[in-house]
Amino acid sequence: MVPVGEGSDEVEPDQRAISSVISRRSLIAGATGAGVLLLTGCTYPQPDPPNTSRPPAGEPDWDALRSQVTGSLLLPADDAFATAKLTENPRFDQAEPLAILQVATAADVSAALSFARKYQLPVALRAGGHNYVGWSAGGAAGSGVPASFVISTAALDAVQLSADGSSVTVGAGASLAQVYDTVGAAGRAIAGGSCATVGVTGLTLGGGVGVLVRSFGLACDQLTQVQLVTADGAVHTADASRDEDLFWASRGGGGGVLGVVTSLTFTTRAAPSVTQWHYSYSFEDAAAVVTSWQSWTASADPRIWSTLKLLGGLAKHPSGPSVGISGTWTGPADQLSAQLAPLLSGLPAPTDHSSVTRSYRDSMMDYAGCLGTPIAQCTTGAGGVLVRESSSGSSSMGYVALDAAGIADLLAQVQVAQDVAGIREGGISMDALGGVVADLAPDATAFPHRSALYSVQYTGTFDDGTDPGPIDAYVRGFRATMTPHWGDHAYVNYPDASLTDPDAAYFGDNLPRLRNIKKKYDPTGFFTQPQSY
Repeated sequence: MVPVGEGSDEVEPDQRAISSVISRRSLIAGATGAGVLLLTGCTYPQPDPPNTSRPPAGEPDWDALRSQVTGSLLLPADDAFATAKLTENPRFDQAEPLAILQVATAADVSAALSFARKYQLPVALRAGGHNYVGWSAGGAAGSGVPASFVISTAALDAVQLSADGSSVTVGAGASLAQVYDTVGAAGRAIAGGSCATVGVTGLTLGGGVGVLVRSFGLACDQLTQVQLVTADGAVHTADASRDEDLFWASRGGGGGVLGVVTSLTFTTRAAPSVTQWHYSYSFEDAAAVVTSWQSWTASADPRIWSTLKLLGGLAKHPSGPSVGISGTWTGPADQLSAQLAPLLSGLPAPTDHSSVTRSYRDSMMDYAGCLGTPIAQCTTGAGGVLVRESSSGSSSMGYVALDAAGIADLLAQVQVAQDVAGIREGGISMDALGGVVADLAPDATAFPHRSALYSVQYTGTFDDGTDPGPIDAYVRGFRATMTPHWGDHAYVNYPDASLTDPDAAYFGDNLPRLRNIKKKYDPTGFFTQPQSY
């Protein structure tokens, strides 16, 4: 399975898997070590040295694999390899995977898995390429992953609406922008994140928070069917009545653990008009803004979603950190003011504010940075108008509102970003949950954080080639500072290699069931990755 990438502005993780040549014990030890090294400003743990011994089956016969698949197999000597190996995070551009298979069918996936088993190759799975810690890059320095055989589903990007528009079937490689463009043009809608290039597959498998989450639910709540290939090469079509346990795990259980997703089917809804709104405040008023936002969002109308961002970094905020609340409203546009009144009352006047009502499609394209841009150009690839950016990230899940001490700690960490070497912008985003998300029980799907008030994303961006160590230390230090207030809960779509007990942080009480499903469908542990249950 493939998770992605991520919240309203998530940098969502995508399909990834590392074969069992990496021992679980060594991976856990590496992650723990990273947590200790964080305080010294060290970067990600370095990957194990390459295994230079020959597997029992001998040197991989890549020509034999090429003859078995209809997709494109690229080796390091091929001209297209240097571009094909790139993910959405330039910090991992130096990865040197063993080979890349751009699959064209589920049968290609089955052939690739058989080939990897035969030659005992580490395998990395990729769809959108947004994995925070580089696991889909196939062997990036600092990712804890050896040089691997990358199986990419990026070419499986077809988006097909049903005849009546009530459902949409999406190839595993489709980006959010592609899905929004197709369903929106037909007057239909699904809900997901705001980043154009994030893969819908990864987003969904990890749960899928986004800009309409309080009224539509998580992306995984709209999933009705998933096709995936398990380690034995079998192709499964899982839904509420077939392979029900696989279907349950595919709704929030993360990716790279049970199989390789090739397509997903979602239910759609009539597309609403969307009013986008924003308020900016001085950082001196930040404590009051956080207090008011937390109180308001917990009981706000489900048709309204919001995010609170506090961001610093001299490169983008030379005058000091920024404070902004923005969101979406799917009710009548003339009722927005009444909805916002409880939030704004008692706060000082904003330094800036705006609102605009658009169609669902145009609103999603605006969030994607592609409003008025042909969909073919809504990419960071060839001919695209979007630009990749190096980043670091981590997460928490806010089950309780911060008290005064928690808010003080949060603001102090935002201010620290002004002094972090090499950072362009860093800080925190708090994305509202609640609404219909909380209508389901925590064990209704594999996503356990139904009762959280908001998801929390700690981020740091930097120029390509900059030493990521100080930015990683800042992001992880921010999380460590807030853990006494919010606990160890985290979101699997924002993976952090330094977590000491990631499975518990991501999946909570749903973890035992996920492990039992893993034993059923992958009894030999073929799919293993850092933080794999």
